[in-house]
Amino acid sequence: MRSLVDGHHPRLLAWHHVRQYAVPPSMIKTATARRQAGDWAGACAAARVDPDLNTRFLDDRHGRALADEIRTDLLHLAPDLLRWHLPRIRTGLLRPGLTLSLVRYSPRLHLVARTAPAWADADQRITLALWDGSAAAGATRPHRRFRLDLHRHLWDARHAAELRERSGAATWPATKGETADTWAEDGCAAHRWEAEADLLRQAEGRPSDPVLVRLDARTTHLLPARTAPSTTAAGKALVLPDAATWIPPDLELLHAGLIEPGQLHPLVAAALAPGAPPSTAPRPDQPRLVDCRGDQHRIALRDGVLSALDHDPVELLREEILVAFGGTPLPCLQVIDRAARRPETLVDIRARLDHGDLSGALAAVAVLLGPDAVLRDGPLRDELARVEQRHVTYQQYRAGLIGPLPDKPARRRKTWTSPPAGETPGQARPPAGERPRQARPKTPTKTKVIR
Repeated sequence: MRSLVDGHHPRLLAWHHVRQYAVPPSMIKTATARRQAGDWAGACAAARVDPDLNTRFLDDRHGRALADEIRTDLLHLAPDLLRWHLPRIRTGLLRPGLTLSLVRYSPRLHLVARTAPAWADADQRITLALWDGSAAAGATRPHRRFRLDLHRHLWDARHAAELRERSGAATWPATKGETADTWAEDGCAAHRWEAEADLLRQAEGRPSDPVLVRLDARTTHLLPARTAPSTTAAGKALVLPDAATWIPPDLELLHAGLIEPGQLHPLVAAALAPGAPPSTAPRPDQPRLVDCRGDQHRIALRDGVLSALDHDPVELLREEILVAFGGTPLPCLQVIDRAARRPETLVDIRARLDHGDLSGALAAVAVLLGPDAVLRDGPLRDELARVEQRHVTYQQYRAGLIGPLPDKPARRRKTWTSPPAGETPGQARPPAGERPRQARPKTPTKTKVIR
């Protein structure tokens, strides 16, 4: 495997970090076993997905045929695969406050996945629900751009093998040309835009409409329909789903040599690297490497105590005496001391806590410091208490006991302390609806028509 630092884009390094910690192998194993046993609710529980729907009343509300279709989709839902592919922000966490369509049964009935707002995102949990446009189904409408109803292979185990074709793995990297050179470096799936745009037009029943590809707030590309003039207004265009806009990060990680097929989700590995050996999870007690005076040294448990394996007892005793007289300890001893005092600051334990893997974080601490370490008072206990409080906040949010903006002071209405320009102190002001509105300057956007 290549170096994780030299010559690699920071975006890929961030995705490598996400793939290490966001969906742990234990979650995938448990969720897969329960899904294959027909326990879709148990699979959701293993993947920290909370179902907000009751299948017992589907027949009465939606009819027998539609209810059976919904139940079939739930039986084949791979919640761990859904978590693997959900949109994420730059920190690697799930994009907060998002409602994504998984299936559109009708224009007003969607199976959706929701992420909590940032202030209530404890455990990085996901909610599964049916949205029918009513207030009881939630005020947030399914997002226009972040949608997975046209990408079943990202959550439905029956369609997972389609990832290879839908990602264009056989034709990426593209041959030399404008799309390959201009956009491939940024992770754009320009080689798939036209095909995905055709699928979008077909699903929406709008074969003559252009499709807008949004890369960021300032850069968009317009894909004109083949049966329509290229001068069609961009405002009437369909929006290409975000899942079709970018190259799957797993494909980029494989191509860059930053990840092995066995480290991917099994369904993803089977699609992108068929014939690869099965996943082999790393040993949880493998030594940690430390840069110690120009060499790579190991620290690991020895007789239940975290120890520096590459220093003999005589050297360690000499270092302890030196430290007692105010000297600087060895880097290995510094790491051991820091891990014993603040284990939550270690990279892997911090990452597990951030991604909601509390049990994984506790297991890592137990392996590092021994099984009794998590019972001591100190910063780690404070961190666990903070995580628990955030989980309580999330439960209150789900129950509707707290609003979308808790503890935010009410906005004060503006009051005029002096008359605006052009008015005299005694002049009557026109009603608010008749006052001329001041135009705000807009940031110019670049829209390129792709012929």
